[in-house]
Amino acid sequence: MPTPDRFKRSPLAMAVLGILHLEPMHPYAIQRRIKEWGKDKVVNVGQRAQLYKTIARLQDAGLVTVRATGRDQQYPERTVYEITDTGRAACTAWITDMLAVPRDEFPEFPAALSFLMLLGPDGARVELERRLQALRAGHSELETGIAQAVRFGLPRVTMLEDEYQRAVTEAEIRWLEGVVADLADGTLTWSWESLAQFQDQGPTAG
Repeated sequence: MPTPDRFKRSPLAMAVLGILHLEPMHPYAIQRRIKEWGKDKVVNVGQRAQLYKTIARLQDAGLVTVRATGRDQQYPERTVYEITDTGRAACTAWITDMLAVPRDEFPEFPAALSFLMLLGPDGARVELERRLQALRAGHSELETGIAQAVRFGLPRVTMLEDEYQRAVTEAEIRWLEGVVADLADGTLTWSWESLAQFQDQGPTAG
């Protein structure tokens, strides 16, 4: 059984505790609240089975407890959970650490970039242009969402993750535009022959 100090935190676990900070809820209501608040952009809550597993782990660690159970115990969404004092302390500690301490999170995009040469210059340009198109569309959606939130009078603190995502997206778009331009005009290019001399050498940077 995990203990609070050994619990492997996750964005979803933090979100569950954050939601339960406000009031006791059953899993379906937690999932719905996360989506209603737009937090599903930064927290993966798409699969309810994963939400159930996370809540079970939080319960085993003593971070949440059962407040009430519906008549039919075969349906876990009818079980109402509430946060414990230990859960409140853990949630605050997680948020503090996540905000203050940068972590290596190993996202997919940098990993794919590290082997971009396998596609060749033309193939790389095609795929990066596709990513640029998707990022521009996502940026437009972010702008629309932020503008709507401002019109509704929502406090800025509730939109900080959207502001962050917008800033990160804008930075990636600018960088990708430069890389695509260099691929298009041949400033950035390579061949297997040009790379062969480096195949036995490790990176020197760092």
